[in-house]
Amino acid sequence: MSRLLCRRFPARALLQARPALPTRSYASASPAVQFDWEDPLGAKDLLTEEELAVSETAERYCQEQLLPRVLQAYRDEHYDPKILREMGELGLLGANLQGYGCAGVSDVAGALITRAVERVDSGYRSGMSVQSSLVMGGIHEFGSEEQKERYLPDMAKGKLLGAFGLTEPNHGSDPGSMETTAREHPTKKGCYLLKGSKTWITNSPIADVLLVWAKLQETGKIRGFLVDRKDCPAGTLETPKISNKTGLRASITGMIHLEDCPVPKENMFPGVEGLKGPFACLNSARYGISLGVMGALEDCLARARTYALERKQFKGNPLAKYQLIQKKLADAATDISYGVLASIQVGRLKEQGKATPEMISMVKRQNCDRALWNARVLQEIFGGNAVSDEYGIGRHVANLYVTQTYEGQSDIHSLILGRAITGVQAFV
Repeated sequence: MSRLLCRRFPARALLQARPALPTRSYASASPAVQFDWEDPLGAKDLLTEEELAVSETAERYCQEQLLPRVLQAYRDEHYDPKILREMGELGLLGANLQGYGCAGVSDVAGALITRAVERVDSGYRSGMSVQSSLVMGGIHEFGSEEQKERYLPDMAKGKLLGAFGLTEPNHGSDPGSMETTAREHPTKKGCYLLKGSKTWITNSPIADVLLVWAKLQETGKIRGFLVDRKDCPAGTLETPKISNKTGLRASITGMIHLEDCPVPKENMFPGVEGLKGPFACLNSARYGISLGVMGALEDCLARARTYALERKQFKGNPLAKYQLIQKKLADAATDISYGVLASIQVGRLKEQGKATPEMISMVKRQNCDRALWNARVLQEIFGGNAVSDEYGIGRHVANLYVTQTYEGQSDIHSLILGRAITGVQAFV
């Protein structure tokens, strides 16, 4: 049971007291049942008590602690590392991982956390996802027992911060062509020298441990290395910040420059090679993004609805009275409902070991595309006021463009799905 839940409920009480699932009834709905515009298709009914508790705690933290500081953080392009420590104290980091100080909740519960965080800002969710899914998830799945014991407990608390180094300046959607290399140290046995550059790396300027993927010079095989900043000699590791971004400004993004950076052999993942390792990490993060972006769109819908009800135009009528406005709201609510249900379903399959990478590509692509499209349309409800960052929706639109692009741009996921449908490889 997570620290998050232990403070809110007696130890194990929630799991022990969980009632049996109610018998399904297909009778017509009672006349007393009211339509809930915030949960139109009753997605909450698919969640367990534990998942609802995790979601509630994450929502409370995000709305009370993150929301008040996001606007200034976005304006200043500033990310406070204390945020990850705060999340760690609540058990929100690596929440769906088992053991090593992690909460051990369901995959769906983990995604509900990303939804709560992204409802505030995609940049905050990006920082959390890299820590939880890409780095902690990678260590948990592919690391040695010694690596897990060394890194995961402190990462779960937010005391050690992580970054994930895959994307390169010349190779974004084509990681197989990476140029970063690892060669055996010419004089020091059991040590590798890493050389190359990575870019658009969330958390890299503040990371204590960097999971870097590099090609072994002698075999050409891709391997994962845990680069511990404190052990890197001067001049061998640099992680400059990338400034003047137009999106994800509330998260910190940088590069990774490695110049014969020494990494001991015991810091290399022992049992995985090729793209299987990084792609498995990405699949976990992509699943979280699929529900996370629904949180961002939910916030856009709530802001647009409030504005449409309060803003009066033409004979004192609220904008919400007009058909074109109502259609925009209806389209967004529908896509949110479908997207949430799809993500929960894939999460359930993931928990059962039945999810395929293509399923995750489908929900990541669809939900990111629809979130961006609807956010742009909802932005029109604000008219010229949408230009002001005080209204928040322009920030979400800028962020959602990035979510559609990173961890597999939507067109790339289209090709993944096309290959699965036809059996024909379209990548060249």
